[in-house]
Amino acid sequence: MAIKVGCFALINPFQTLDKQVDQIKDWGFEYADVTDNADGACLGSHFGFNAVASLDANAFDLKRLFESRGVKITSVCAHANLLDPSAPWRYGTSQIIKAIRMAAAIGVEHVITTEGDAHTTFGQNLTDAEAIFSIKEKLNEPLQMAKDYGVKILLEPHGKYTDSVAHMEKILHECDSEALGVNLDTGNLWLGGGSPVEMIQKLGSKIEHIHWKDLPAEFQGQRGKMFGCGMSLIALGDGIVGIESIYEELMKIGFDGYTTLEIAGEDAVKKSFDYLNKLDALYA
Repeated sequence: MAIKVGCFALINPFQTLDKQVDQIKDWGFEYADVTDNADGACLGSHFGFNAVASLDANAFDLKRLFESRGVKITSVCAHANLLDPSAPWRYGTSQIIKAIRMAAAIGVEHVITTEGDAHTTFGQNLTDAEAIFSIKEKLNEPLQMAKDYGVKILLEPHGKYTDSVAHMEKILHECDSEALGVNLDTGNLWLGGGSPVEMIQKLGSKIEHIHWKDLPAEFQGQRGKMFGCGMSLIALGDGIVGIESIYEELMKIGFDGYTTLEIAGEDAVKKSFDYLNKLDALYA
């Protein structure tokens, strides 16, 4: 396949990261992301019931964990809150910087982030211009570091602003950094009211990674009201997002990067991989 397909490294609840990667390898995948991470130590990781990677750990231990299973890390996810005020307990600029250092140390090119939903009155009351400035301000230092470290920050549609093609275009323009690109999340963008096909057509040169999701018809009523969903419970091609049209558009722009299935359940994951293989045979 021209498009390289990997798996979301958070496929089973209450399992540590090594078990997640074991399962991904057993399903036949060679690529995965670092999906969940946090500063410092995590009680759940030590006691065996979650897959959080520490941003303060030796990044090479993480690399060895994946490599020992024959799986390549394609991105470090660092989904942040860029609209609410900065605070020590809020994932934001500091954690993105740590994710950049981690990625750079072990040769991972992409750190994926987004603005997230605002949870405070402050964040919820920002004007569009203020919100875009907040995103720009919180990404300023990470983008400087990413450029120096040879890493790209990719903005993912997963919020009011990144789920809008027009706003995403404005954010990229305002940040004005060669270290900033886009991670296209097919399900999130559609759910937030945006068009994945339009984003590919307008910002295709900025898209360097894909998160694949399809969504069932019952999500139609939430479109434009709900911003982001962690994983899809159905296989690609079984929903209403229009995966085939998205794939065809990606082929038109010559996309050949890494992609991740953000899909829950073994049957749905394997069916999705087969579906993408069929599309590759059809459009490649």
